[in-house]
Amino acid sequence: MSGFLAGLCVAVLPLLAAGFWLGRRTARPESLGGLGTPVEHATFQTLHTASLAAPPLRAGLTEETARKSARRLRTLLGTDALCLIDREAVLAWDGAGEHHRDEVLGRLVGPLETGRGEAFRLRCDEPDCPLRWAVVAPLTVDDRVHGALVACAPRESAVLVRAAAEVARWVSVQLELADLDQSRTRLIEAEIKALRAQISPHFIFNSLAVIASFVRTDPERARELLLEFADFIRYSFRSRGDFTTLADELHAIDHYLALVRARFGDRLSVTLQIAPEVLPVALPFLCLQPLVENAVKHGLEGTADKRHISITAQDTGAEALVVIEDDGAGMDPELLRRILAGEISPSGGIGLSNVDDRLRQVYGDDHGLVIETAVGAGMKITARLPKYQPGVHSAGRFPRQ
Repeated sequence: MSGFLAGLCVAVLPLLAAGFWLGRRTARPESLGGLGTPVEHATFQTLHTASLAAPPLRAGLTEETARKSARRLRTLLGTDALCLIDREAVLAWDGAGEHHRDEVLGRLVGPLETGRGEAFRLRCDEPDCPLRWAVVAPLTVDDRVHGALVACAPRESAVLVRAAAEVARWVSVQLELADLDQSRTRLIEAEIKALRAQISPHFIFNSLAVIASFVRTDPERARELLLEFADFIRYSFRSRGDFTTLADELHAIDHYLALVRARFGDRLSVTLQIAPEVLPVALPFLCLQPLVENAVKHGLEGTADKRHISITAQDTGAEALVVIEDDGAGMDPELLRRILAGEISPSGGIGLSNVDDRLRQVYGDDHGLVIETAVGAGMKITARLPKYQPGVHSAGRFPRQ
């Protein structure tokens, strides 16, 4: 991510330099409307305009985002007209001379193929049209030309050529960040699919077998378990959003544990201590359930002993602290390290590494899972979930039957 921020800084610096140059030419000791010197005023105006143009571009290059950002970009350049173009059409035109659309589009074959800027004279028979020259600056992401920024003016200007190139470079950085966001979204979706695939046929078979065993002896119990199974599967395979609430995730865990209790009976006891104020906290979808499933697998399967699992969620101010602890078989810490590092992938290991990776992607490396374990000593997993993180919003409450 630091590479992208460095690229953004490189793109913005020329704009700041232009503001500084303008300020040096017009500097006076008096202030401008409380904004300080002309240097500070020009810098503020440039940064403010750029900040208004950036959010739409972070969603990619479309007709809507081009329309929302074109006016701000034209203000940055101070030109009579500006248009944004993808590889096929003019997405947005802001300013005078819109009748030049087809002419401009026809001159872009070369720049779009080579990725090099170009300036050319506009042909116009309308006496009131102020446009006589156009400057083309390609928009590139990962060395691929996605489109072009075209600035139109009454006369040829070397300053405009350079300024258009710098603004196009800044736009390209925004599009690259948008591409990164989309890649991250695709990665998260792929990881969620991996978690869904991990809802093992073994668990589904055992759940249905338990339900079937109650059909004759206790039909009402069978009906209740069938509803628990349906709700758990419906939540796990929902298609709405990458994030959920702690309340909905805990509700899905409750469905899962109901099925596990039906199978293992009094061999499993569960304690929950949940602070009500953390229930609305948003978190990555299917983030805690795999941790509880891991506790069940390493605690109950393969043994006849009784086991206990505790789930706590506390309010620590800016974060919700979630702890899942079991008194099961535990794990060799070195083996756990290799699982989380992706060096090995034993049965059941994908859940821990998947959740750890997604927490780090969403919240940063300092919010990865903290796991305390040893062979024969059980396992304690701690997750710190910020109450607010840019871009982390639940898609809404999950409908319940």
